[in-house]
Amino acid sequence: MRAVVWKGPREVAVEQVSDPKIEDSNDAILRLTTAAICGSDLHMYEGRTQAQPGQIFGHENLGVIEEVGSSVKAIKKGDRVVLPFNIACGWCFNCARQYTNACLTLNPQSHGAGFGYSGLGPYPGGQAEFLRVPYADFNCLKLPGTPMDEYEDDFVLLADIFPTGYHATEMAKVGPGDTVAIFGAGPVGLLAALSAHLRGASEIYVVDCVPDRLNLVHKIPNATPIDFSQGDPVEQIFDLRAEHRRSVQDLRPNHPGDKMPGVMCSIDAVGYEAYADSAAGERQDPNQVLNNVIRVTNPTGHVGIIGVYFPQDPRGVDEQEKQGKFTMALGEAWNRGLSFEMGQAPVKRYNVYLRDLILAGRARPSVIVSHRISIDEAPNAYEQFDLRQNGYTKVVIKPQMQGTATVKRGEVQGEVVHERV
Repeated sequence: MRAVVWKGPREVAVEQVSDPKIEDSNDAILRLTTAAICGSDLHMYEGRTQAQPGQIFGHENLGVIEEVGSSVKAIKKGDRVVLPFNIACGWCFNCARQYTNACLTLNPQSHGAGFGYSGLGPYPGGQAEFLRVPYADFNCLKLPGTPMDEYEDDFVLLADIFPTGYHATEMAKVGPGDTVAIFGAGPVGLLAALSAHLRGASEIYVVDCVPDRLNLVHKIPNATPIDFSQGDPVEQIFDLRAEHRRSVQDLRPNHPGDKMPGVMCSIDAVGYEAYADSAAGERQDPNQVLNNVIRVTNPTGHVGIIGVYFPQDPRGVDEQEKQGKFTMALGEAWNRGLSFEMGQAPVKRYNVYLRDLILAGRARPSVIVSHRISIDEAPNAYEQFDLRQNGYTKVVIKPQMQGTATVKRGEVQGEVVHERV
């Protein structure tokens, strides 16, 4: 079969590799209809992980079951399914508590396993024609419809970024009427904004400097884009919130709004590859967003860190970052009584409910999909996505598509896709 294989820093190729086989009676074989390129894949693509040449990429996987092992009962050949990016056994101490992102069974080196990712176990990814699925009964989420229907690109986002964006709002404790600041308008940040809207947030601010991404913020109800290349994003949010503070907070006697100038919930959807506010798109500062979320969050507020911070980064900007050490204003956070949660999303905790929101017409996360490509186009797509330009916001690969018929946002095989979120 063909698969997207990592060769070295900023180099991937489409190569012929061995077809996957049933290795355990709980396995299934998936024929991919759609796989997505994730921003997390860029960490490996850039050589900023411990990935080894030959790694098959792809942890956002959707397709049809081709074969099942003898112990698989709930899943059968022909079922349409989407897979959580974090593979789990379903019965260990962490899985039993719904922390499937920290399964203790499937990764020989550590907690947590996943498809096609360095450090998450010996599992090839799904940017390929076929994929082996361990513990298929537990990990496969059944889907209605047929491949390439109107929900195809919504469903593939259930593998990672829609549940991940939703988990970010869970960590930040977003509730009805809350004010929210999200740093990063990449796919996860955008779907965190959509999730904040679904959870009833009254004001949502999304910070980035890439015009194409900021334009997509307008598609999220109640969301306001903040371009940090135009000035300090925290001060911009303070200024935009000033009118609301005057009309609501100042109604309480002796409680002037300047004591609570920011938001109650904030989300870091960038991680260690953040750019310095003063050098947008030019100089990285891995501590920038960590300190911005503290500055922008009001006393007693909540912070969710969904952006990636690795314990080792061989290409870090300084010796501290190479060892996974970052500097943040902990004293200020403590003084404000902020709560922090962080880490990978336990996708299975949310994916069935988010699927049903899609089917009910409440959410169409595919509004962020910018490119639909054949597998042969993957090397060029990685290059363009890594540059954060030319409108490459979210790329989905169609492994069964032949040739190089790239289809951009709003089209699937010539048909218009609804852009309602």
